Amino acid sequence: MLLAVLLCAALPAACTPLGPALPFPTDTPTSTPTGTPTPTPTIVWFPPTATPTPFPTPQVTPTPDYRPGLGEILLTDDFSSGEAWSLGRTSAGGAALGKNELTIALSEPGAYVASLREAPVLRDFYLEITASPSLCRGADEYGLLLRASSLRDFYRFSLSCDGQVRLDRLVNGTASSPQPWTLSGAFPPGAPSISRLAIWAKEKEMRFFVNEEYQFTVSDPMLPSGSIGVFARSAGDNAVTINFSELIIREIDE
Repeated sequence: MLLAVLLCAALPAACTPLGPALPFPTDTPTSTPTGTPTPTPTIVWFPPTATPTPFPTPQVTPTPDYRPGLGEILLTDDFSSGEAWSLGRTSAGGAALGKNELTIALSEPGAYVASLREAPVLRDFYLEITASPSLCRGADEYGLLLRASSLRDFYRFSLSCDGQVRLDRLVNGTASSPQPWTLSGAFPPGAPSISRLAIWAKEKEMRFFVNEEYQFTVSDPMLPSGSIGVFARSAGDNAVTINFSELIIREIDE
């Protein structure tokens, strides 16, 4: 039996009979404050000496490796078969298999639909997937579910169609945001667009990426393992369509 079901957080008429509607945090989107710019050193164009003074050698700081220990490929999914995914349709929308992609389409205001993968159950992993919004605007959301241990317990990595990212956590059906909304700049707002989403997860530490750009790290021990999934949510009265493709999951070496 599939671990997952289609979900919606819409009006009662829009809710799927397959499972309870899952809440979203009620936090107000905020952007990351801009830091104080580092003062630029004053350049001495004509030093008061007859002997030329060499410029100091700049010190190059190594780029941190945010994705260490990537190992063998555990799974690739080209979405040519939907047997491992929860698919179906309700009045609010649905998840269906297209040509090498899984499409979530929402047709009612406030609709929320998720499709979870039956296997594998993951603890430490590195995941990449391509998300391609074709109808999406404003505060509409889409993204990944991870470490889903039940219909009421998982993390949700969200991208909004106005260019923000966040991480939600559902425990016993109650939502909170370990990482509130923050402006990204790593992907284009609106649709159509194509972005590569990635997650590096080892024990309680999870690191999130969009289009090869590091976004944030969350350390949280509440949900240590589970399955993965994809989702979309309509925040307004417009239709939303998101396509997901090219899933790759790797081991993380010790």
